[in-house]
Amino acid sequence: MKRYALRLAASSIWLCASLLWGQDVTFSTRVEWAKRSPNRSAAGVAVWLVPAVDTPAMQSVTHPRLTQRSKTFQPHVLVVPVGSVVEFPNRDPFFHNVFSLFEGKRFDLGLYEAGTNREVHFTKPGVSYIFCNIHPEMSAVVIAVPTPYYAISDAQGQIIIPNVIVGKYTLHLWYEGMAPDKLDAETRALMVSERNATLGPLQLPVAGTVEAHKNKYGREYDPPAPPTAGYEQP
Repeated sequence: MKRYALRLAASSIWLCASLLWGQDVTFSTRVEWAKRSPNRSAAGVAVWLVPAVDTPAMQSVTHPRLTQRSKTFQPHVLVVPVGSVVEFPNRDPFFHNVFSLFEGKRFDLGLYEAGTNREVHFTKPGVSYIFCNIHPEMSAVVIAVPTPYYAISDAQGQIIIPNVIVGKYTLHLWYEGMAPDKLDAETRALMVSERNATLGPLQLPVAGTVEAHKNKYGREYDPPAPPTAGYEQP
């Protein structure tokens, strides 16, 4: 116990000193698929670094948006610090009903019209799968993380996290369709420093297909009705 306490104290002193001295680096890595998959994009892999030593709670000053446009959520994957208030503006010329009842933050924003907005406060870490109760083709993911150090891979699989304070971290990742046990297997401890700011390629197994979801009542969606103008048919 004494050795553990000494190590913990040393880590705390190191982190505090790094914060005071402003020692930070740009952390980077790259996503690769373990098996060749020419049609599989490397975009959309979320990575975040959780400090090994507890730090003061963050106060989110931004209001990220998950916009509804052309019967899609934009962006499809959104990572936010815990405590963030996410806006859900409706930019379509018809109603939407955004909900999440499966994992992470559970909510139902009800029916709301074009040009209006709703907000959700993400108060704890977790992955929230988000849908529209009217349009089954709409889906998105909000990942609330207990750290300011996160990024989502681009089309080339590149991941860049700026201004990371040097120290010990646990790396977590998420990718749509990847089973929870496989995601857990990719979690790892690492040291970030000026000499160790670039991690080798993250070789990931190709994710499976995303299962079809039901509506907020746990039932299959109704067949689409013939399109009509304005608000007569959402």
